[in-house]
Amino acid sequence: MAPYVDFIEASSKKAFDKDHRAIINHNISAYESAWKAGKDRYKNLDLAKKRAAVRKHYVIEHLEDHLKTFEQNFNSRGGKTIWAQDSGEARKAVLDIFEQHYVKKVVKSKSMTTEELGLTEFLEKNGVECVETDLGEYIVQISGDRPYHIVTPAMHLSASDIAGIFNKHHGLSENSTPGEITSFVRKALRDKFEGAHAGITGANFLVASTGSVAVTENEGNAIMSASFPGIHIVIAGIEKLLASTKDLELFWPLLATHGTGQEITAYNTLFNGPRKSGEADGPKYMYVILLDNGRSRLLSTVPQRRALACIRCGACLSFCPVYRNIGGHSYGTVYTGPIGAIISPHISGKLREYIHLSYASTLCGRCTEVCPTGIDLHHQLLHNRRLAVLKGFPSRSERLGIKVYKRVMKKPNYLEMVSPGIKNLAAKLFFKKTWGPRRTLPRISQSFRKRYTSGS
Repeated sequence: MAPYVDFIEASSKKAFDKDHRAIINHNISAYESAWKAGKDRYKNLDLAKKRAAVRKHYVIEHLEDHLKTFEQNFNSRGGKTIWAQDSGEARKAVLDIFEQHYVKKVVKSKSMTTEELGLTEFLEKNGVECVETDLGEYIVQISGDRPYHIVTPAMHLSASDIAGIFNKHHGLSENSTPGEITSFVRKALRDKFEGAHAGITGANFLVASTGSVAVTENEGNAIMSASFPGIHIVIAGIEKLLASTKDLELFWPLLATHGTGQEITAYNTLFNGPRKSGEADGPKYMYVILLDNGRSRLLSTVPQRRALACIRCGACLSFCPVYRNIGGHSYGTVYTGPIGAIISPHISGKLREYIHLSYASTLCGRCTEVCPTGIDLHHQLLHNRRLAVLKGFPSRSERLGIKVYKRVMKKPNYLEMVSPGIKNLAAKLFFKKTWGPRRTLPRISQSFRKRYTSGS
């Protein structure tokens, strides 16, 4: 149960780190303001979310057919589709491509799927230089850190923290402004783009009807990662499918609004395969690696399969009171927050080890309220908890305690016979550890029935 122990220790530490909370509250407050402005541009946001939910649900229910259609259309445009059952197959596929084309220098845009594979570290161990080109990911990479948030990897760092990182690793002034740091990174990465043998990107969406890869971004690094080198590799989860390009007019704005509060992101690109005869730019070779890595396992689990409709906007993380207190790193998984708590136990194949994440929730429903594809996130957390009980994960003492509690609560007359003093003693003996070391158990003075009948 090491993941659970690590989670308890990390979350306890972060929850009481005042500096961490100040940074997160500041950064998420800025996001909230942008999100509110973004959603107010919609005449009927609920209708847009319902339409998105229906379209994604349809694709998930017919995923095999849409994947076949995408493969056929993408390959017909000169690309090559590679199927990867797990992270090992995906990493090997990338390495095989690099060995075939003698690739030693790679630029990579922001991608949670490649984080899932641990791809950057894997390539470096195999003698391939892999440089993150998203500013947040670049900061995380040079500092030896891990992404904190699905959309903003360096959300946990203040401007002074980042200045300190660039002072340590690149010799910039400790008082460097964000503008100065951005200018420095832009120049440094330009050389990396021009010297790269291959570029790796993720995919926000895969369009089945045209075999296209849709990427949305604000910095332009994905476009350059795909255009400068002669080889473009896309690594995408099999759930990224949309049926048609017409769906993008719905999903791109929803992703922008819920991800960053924008009406639309700065760059929205459709990649339709390698460079064709007569075209001036683009890669000579283009590959799409379709990654399963536990997604089929989640697809076979009802109703949790609904979580495959996630478009990785990160809104549920930013609005979750638990995430905002314990931070992204505490989860110990690539996908964090409410969506991570739902999918991580399933796609990892380690349900018992990571089921505790489904209990790290207040069940307030805020995550469900803000989800752009209508995933009933807090209900899915309950479904995970139910699954844990059905599989017998709770300890024997916990199961016995619930049985006793059930019997007692079904006989309220018996409770009336017990004095408040004995009730308080019993609560202290049996519930103090569960209540936590930092909270004081409430004192019982009279029963709810007596308070209700007396009107107090």
